[in-house]
Amino acid sequence: MTSSMAAKQLGFEPFAQSSPVELRANATEEDLQAVIRAAYRQVFGNDYLMQSERLTSAESLLRQGNITVRDFVRMLAQSELYRTKFFYSTPQVRFIELNYKHLLGRAPYDESEITFHVDLYTQEGFEAEINSYIDSLEYQENFGDSIVPYYRGFATQRGQKTAGFSRMFQLYRGYANSDRAQGKNKSAWLTNELGMNLITPVQTANFGKSLSGVVGGDRGLYRVRVMQSNKGRTPQVRLAVSEYLVTYDQLSPTLQRLNQRGSKVTSITTV
Repeated sequence: MTSSMAAKQLGFEPFAQSSPVELRANATEEDLQAVIRAAYRQVFGNDYLMQSERLTSAESLLRQGNITVRDFVRMLAQSELYRTKFFYSTPQVRFIELNYKHLLGRAPYDESEITFHVDLYTQEGFEAEINSYIDSLEYQENFGDSIVPYYRGFATQRGQKTAGFSRMFQLYRGYANSDRAQGKNKSAWLTNELGMNLITPVQTANFGKSLSGVVGGDRGLYRVRVMQSNKGRTPQVRLAVSEYLVTYDQLSPTLQRLNQRGSKVTSITTV
């Protein structure tokens, strides 16, 4: 998790300050439109859509309550429009990277995830590839049937590998940017990192400088603040705040141990 200054510097402050978009019971037309806009933005990587390109039949089904938000996301991702923008003219590994970003809100963690989806597409085809994200336990636990997927790789969370934080920034280059305007859709972005199991520095979109105090930054001393639950012999559960001072080399394994314990990292700063 980064500070508000880091969020601003790296260009994801709008995401850090906003809540997930959810379609609740008895939603108004304004609420529905907010969900539809958020779904188009997320699934199509913030690419510009003309009015004539919108999936009006899917929107109508959602408006009538005949499908859930998850169903709507599936219809967008399996549409001919999605195939045209991200499948037909895009290398397969890059397509898989974007599916992770669009449908699960994170970057691939390792080479095995890419290999799994390459094999899945080869054996079962396009629709099975898309369904594998949307029908996954990970999708269910984070978004369920009513929440529009969002970029969740910016924050430390239980079950997320440390590498995912850095790699998310390799795929994300600014709130106003689109996945079709980044100029690298002719090749995969994470091939070398995943193949060599490397973690590159997190860099600012504007200046290309490593961000101090996050994974891959300056090799100094880091203060990690953690919120954790202390469970004793009684049913009562108390939340405690702890701090750890670690070197750069100790940072990654420390975060992994904390995540395994179910602790929530609230900040990482340099000393």
